[in-house]
Amino acid sequence: MRYDIILTIDYSYASASDQVRNILRLMPISGSGQRVETAQLSIEPAPDERRDGRDFFGNAISAVAWHRPVEKIAFCLTARAERAPPPLADLSPPLADLPGQIAGTDLSPGSPQHFLAPSYRIVPVAEITGFARAAVPEGASVRDAVQAVGHALYRAMKYDAEATDVGTTPAQAFAARHGVCQDFTQIMIAGLRALGIPAGYVSGFLRTYPPPGQPRLAGVDAMHAWVAAWAGPVQGWIEFDPTNDQWAGEDYITVAIGRDYADVAPVRGAIRTAGAQESTQAVDVIPLD
Repeated sequence: MRYDIILTIDYSYASASDQVRNILRLMPISGSGQRVETAQLSIEPAPDERRDGRDFFGNAISAVAWHRPVEKIAFCLTARAERAPPPLADLSPPLADLPGQIAGTDLSPGSPQHFLAPSYRIVPVAEITGFARAAVPEGASVRDAVQAVGHALYRAMKYDAEATDVGTTPAQAFAARHGVCQDFTQIMIAGLRALGIPAGYVSGFLRTYPPPGQPRLAGVDAMHAWVAAWAGPVQGWIEFDPTNDQWAGEDYITVAIGRDYADVAPVRGAIRTAGAQESTQAVDVIPLD
């Protein structure tokens, strides 16, 4: 499926900010069943500094800075990308055989070895470990184990946009059994790593569907998060969305992949200002096929 993608993020400050610096991860990337045809990120007002490149994991980044006071900043992404459906066959090894297969991998950016140890935002949590172990049947393949943990988490958690914020830890969200896609994703990653399955955080865009008989509205698609898990050298990386209890397929456009949210935050940086700030966001994922 091919899509045109439009993202706008607007920031406004109560008083003009000074010395704004941001790292942006907003551009979709090619790979893992996805091909990006075109992508352009425009910024208004134009930053005094801009450097585009790639981070360690191959994500597109833009480092920007303003050396003059600004009251508003707008980021606008336009892109065209094609996403293939996920493979249906289970080519993964038994879960018990995975450690030996991980040991035989190198340390390149896509190596599963980078996604197995604790990371900045995701550390072992005894309750999540026990939950994941209880969800997986004996003798399960890696792919079946990933799906089992995702299914169990979907049944146990309630989506609640008011329950957590960007700083909520997986332990806190799991204890409350409420959260958003970031929480579902980071809890699932913690559970999979506890089982010995390398798992990473994927940020991107999700195409949504209007109610039956209703027109599609502009700007109502969403930025989203889901899980990538390594299922052996033959199966490779597979992607599961625990928030919606499904494999990530043609409706998912990948922007960045990392160990947790800290590696893939769409906009991260620092400003010097006084007073509050406001932000708005609109996403359109427009099918072309």
